[in-house]
Amino acid sequence: EVQLVESGGGLVQAGGSLRLSCAASGFDSADYTIGWFRQAPGKEREGVSCINLSDGYTFYAESVEDRFTVSSDNAKNTVYLQMNSLEPEDTAVYHCAARAGTILVTLDQSDYDYWGQGTQVTVSS
Repeated sequence: EVQLVESGGGLVQAGGSLRLSCAASGFDSADYTIGWFRQAPGKEREGVSCINLSDGYTFYAESVEDRFTVSSDNAKNTVYLQMNSLEPEDTAVYHCAARAGTILVTLDQSDYDYWGQGTQVTVSS
């Protein structure tokens, strides 16, 4: 069974940085896509970024593509989200999610089958 555990959230001032981690287990191959999503209070969950574990292809939402970087360490079964130049608008619970297959590049949450519990990121102004 696939399990995902996020860590690395916290409180940071605007302009600061955080690195989130998503520790994965239960994968039977590298043919998975990992996505990062966030949900702010009173707002719908939105896709932030995703990475193809088999070839490292990445994709970003426009709102973060110049500030966030997603990467993976397949030996450690861990995916990272480096977040720089954080803004108060980035405050949210951040979740990682996994889907089998790497052909489809998607930030649609309905395409993901497995979810972590989330980690809180709070950016103060």
